[in-house]
Amino acid sequence: MTPLKPYLIRSIYEWITDNSLTPHLLVNAEFPGVNLPTQFVENGRIVLNIRPEAIQGLVLGNDEIQFNARFSGKPMRINAPTQAILAIYAKENGRGMVFDPEETDDDTPSPPEPDNPPPSRPQLRVVK
Repeated sequence: MTPLKPYLIRSIYEWITDNSLTPHLLVNAEFPGVNLPTQFVENGRIVLNIRPEAIQGLVLGNDEIQFNARFSGKPMRINAPTQAILAIYAKENGRGMVFDPEETDDDTPSPPEPDNPPPSRPQLRVVK
């Protein structure tokens, strides 16, 4: 199956904008593959305003979020892998979703555990 996180990000973004609120992304700025304005990074994280009026060309893809924005008057293309997204929320009330930074989108099943594992040593009883 495809990862769930990109679908949650898209749906929460739509929910926030449908309610005329300002969607913000909290991004791990130290994640490999991010392209962000480093001068606004604090403690390895950055908050990005993704309100439709503040950005252009927003793409909420399955693997990456991309858009164009201005920072201190300079245009910049923002790229952030979906795994780098730590939260999406409304600025006005904080409602949204926080993602576990340790969680991966790897849906590879773990090996099944045997129903009856062999005992570690023989189990014998004396019967009289």
